[in-house]
Amino acid sequence: MTRSPIPPLRVALITGGTTPERDVALAGAGEVVRALRASGHEVTAVDTVYGELGPDREGNALALRVGHRPPRESELARLRRMEDLPGLLRLPAIRSADVCFLVLHGLDGEGGRVQAVLDLGGRTYTGSGMLASALAMEKKAAKRVLLGAGIPTAPFVVCDRDDPDPWRAEIEALGLPVIVKPSRVGSSVGLTRAESHEDIRPAVAKARRHDRLVLIEEMLPGREFTVGIVGSDEEGPQALGVGEIVAHGGLFDYHAKYTPGLADEIFPADIPKSLERRLGELGVATHRALQLRDFSRVDFRLDAAGEPAVLEANTLPGMTTRSLLPQSAASVGICFPDFCDRIARLAADRR
Repeated sequence: MTRSPIPPLRVALITGGTTPERDVALAGAGEVVRALRASGHEVTAVDTVYGELGPDREGNALALRVGHRPPRESELARLRRMEDLPGLLRLPAIRSADVCFLVLHGLDGEGGRVQAVLDLGGRTYTGSGMLASALAMEKKAAKRVLLGAGIPTAPFVVCDRDDPDPWRAEIEALGLPVIVKPSRVGSSVGLTRAESHEDIRPAVAKARRHDRLVLIEEMLPGREFTVGIVGSDEEGPQALGVGEIVAHGGLFDYHAKYTPGLADEIFPADIPKSLERRLGELGVATHRALQLRDFSRVDFRLDAAGEPAVLEANTLPGMTTRSLLPQSAASVGICFPDFCDRIARLAADRR
């Protein structure tokens, strides 16, 4: 007996946002739209600022290339004045969708704001729920949850003002260099490597432009890795391929991520099977500890003894074909359209 094909879904792809990662979201959205349509789904693109894009506007809006620097804060402030997140629930594309596919970054998406709106409207969406998203986005809180679960993470200090002097003893205990970054921003925006105590104050001030809470973290000396996670709660999340990140300037910041030639992303990583298994196990454990859903990407760095420590978990990672999560999937044989289809259907199954 022949099985009937799985019916296609009506998908509202929500993207844009008004965070420094807006360009990254739009670039990924264009590729996800094409991938979902290639799998037979009916897709309408929705910008959190401009609403339903429609065929006439979609091409220009989603053909964006990510620049070497995030958008100017003045432009983001203008867009924030226009954005109406509760108004998303009034859009026909979202009201009629089987699934809302989120391609958002920063506080709009990874921080749980859009998820909260969709929950209020009873809409089904891809990825983690509001509370888990907010927890994972808040690096300070997420690290404390991981430590409580026995999952190693890089030692850190939290600074909530421009002046880091009150935390000088704790910072000195971390050793130099240190990594200074905003607590609730993604795409490595505002990230700085501070080589001396004199570098820390301007690094904190730079990070504070993006978030009042700043994380000062020990710079672990070993190699940097990432692993994708995917799967339903019923089946259990599974680790995808492990990749290694080699930043030629020593720091995988926004500039290095989106400037060709400044970093190598090697999939699969050339590492012993024992380390590959360990990274996969820690990735799954991190996903579970933070109560994430559908998919995530977990980043690691090795300490001086060669042991992995979690840097952070990404609940809505970049979704261009060259982003780290799709590369992690491709390295174990899952092509980009199939990966996008799987994410959409994981969410649809919850309906």
